Formats: sequence, C-alpha cells, structure tokens
Amino acid sequence: MDRIDLFRIFIRVVDCGSFTRAADVMNMPRSTVSAAVAELESRVGTRLLHRTTRSVSLTSDGRAFYERCLRVIPDVEETENLFRQNDSQPVGKIRFDVPGRIGRLIIAPSLPEFFTRYPHMMLEMGASDRNVSLAEEGIDCALRVGKLTDSSLVARKLGFLEFINVAAPAYIALHGRPDTPSDLPRHLAVNYASPTTGRVESWEWPENGSYQSAVLRGRITVNNAEAYIACCLAGMGMIQIPQYDVQTHLESGDLIEVMPAYRPRPLPVQLLYPHRKHLSRPLQTFITWAEPLLREKLLLNEPNPDPAKR
Repeated sequence: MDRIDLFRIFIRVVDCGSFTRAADVMNMPRSTVSAAVAELESRVGTRLLHRTTRSVSLTSDGRAFYERCLRVIPDVEETENLFRQNDSQPVGKIRFDVPGRIGRLIIAPSLPEFFTRYPHMMLEMGASDRNVSLAEEGIDCALRVGKLTDSSLVARKLGFLEFINVAAPAYIALHGRPDTPSDLPRHLAVNYASPTTGRVESWEWPENGSYQSAVLRGRITVNNAEAYIACCLAGMGMIQIPQYDVQTHLESGDLIEVMPAYRPRPLPVQLLYPHRKHLSRPLQTFITWAEPLLREKLLLNEPNPDPAKR
C-alpha cells in the first residue's frame, strides 16, 4: 500500500478511536485497516497505538508521528494536484455538514455558481439537524448553530442567527394573538426536541435586560425542522424559528410573526474544521466561498435583550 495511504488510514483510526469505526468511515474491511497500521508500525520501527478490545490510543511515539502526519498530508495532496490543475484551479473533494434547512435553502441553490467557478472540485454534503463528529465521520468542515462543546476544533465565527416567533392564521383565529410574555401560558407551542439529546427546547423571550425561558404547553413534539414548520403551518401551535427558514411563508401570509418585540436570543453560528496547521487547498477554497454566502443571512452583532433599547 502507498505510504501516504497508510498515513491517511492511521490518522482516521486515531480520529475515530477505533479500527472498526475508521473502517466504516473509509468503507474498507476492518482487516485492511488493521493490516495498514501494522505495516506502518513496521516501516517506522515503533509501536504507534495502544490497542484494547474496544478502543485504541496513541503511544508517545504515535502522538509525535500523528502530529507530523497532519502537517505532511495536506502538503502532499497539494503537490499531487499541482500539475493536474487548469489555470491553478483547485482539485479535490470536500465533505461538509450543515443543518438541514441551511443546506436546502442556502447552500444547494448556490451550488451551480460554485461549480462554475471551481469545475474540478467535488462536494459531499450532509444536511441534518444532529451534531456530527467530524473526526469519526470523516467530515472536513461543518456549520454549527449554538454553543460549542468540542474544543479540539477550530471555530470560525460568522455571526448570529436571528430567530422570530410565528404562528399560522388558523392558530390565531382559534387561540388569538399573544402580545407579551404574560400571554404565553394561555397558548400552545409546537415543541422541538433536540435530535441529539431528546431535550425539549424552551420558549425564550427578552425581559428586564435578560432572557427568560419556559417550556410551553403543546400537543405535539418533533425533532426535525421540516416537521416543526409543517405543524406550525397546520395550526398546531406557535414556533420560534430562524427568520430565513420561514421568509417565503411570511411573504405569502401562510405564517404571521407574533410578539415581534420579544424575539428569542440569536444563536452564534460557527464554521468548524479540524485543528491543523495547514488546511488543504480544496478546504480553503470551500471555506472562502461559503463564508460570505452564509454571512448574508446572519446578524453581525448580538442585539440588546431589552426590547426598548433595540
């Protein structure tokens, strides 16, 4: 097996923490992955990994070798593509992950322009509402909304995603229109449960210079943005949603904003990628293209939680 391929397999095993998970990500037999690491250890003359029945971890030599591989592989990939590029066009494949609605409403419509500009690139887009593990699933970069928990990744802040409160005309006709937070106990919400944790998200509003929250009464709970909006359109309850998600419904009158002075807290949006000294040219190209596209839909600064001071 080619030496660089051995490096790539070794990196994936380390990132996944398992031969089996690495084999699944790379679509290889587990025996091939195990044999590749054994061959690499034989070539370099030292043990790189501690192995147990359930996981693997780096030896001290393995840690140094891993860090060197992270620097070497992007340079090798760029060198390999040097004479295959027309007019210095980037060549390569990028795997990225974004929330489902962002993928459908923002990224997908702009892809023809991307491929016109970069005809030798290939993209693999994951679009779901769950937080993926970049290392375990072989993802080059991901867009995350909300607070981050993985400090091993580089986070490039893009701005804040503005949320609004909306309801369907049918809901308002039956239950009335809420004007202030004091009206909320008399209303229903379509509840949203995190697809990662299962926790039902609270309804949030600004009050007295800070944000308050409570889980509202609801007849239905969903864990998918498409179902969340569909239930609201059907008049099942109010929702809090990014404005770009429902802009066409607002323009058509299928949804109506309620409590506009009491919008929930905007959430930070970050583009994440592995903590490496050198990014490959295809990944740099994709990030440079995606960043201004996403910023168009974001607030640059978080607004004051006091409605009177906005």
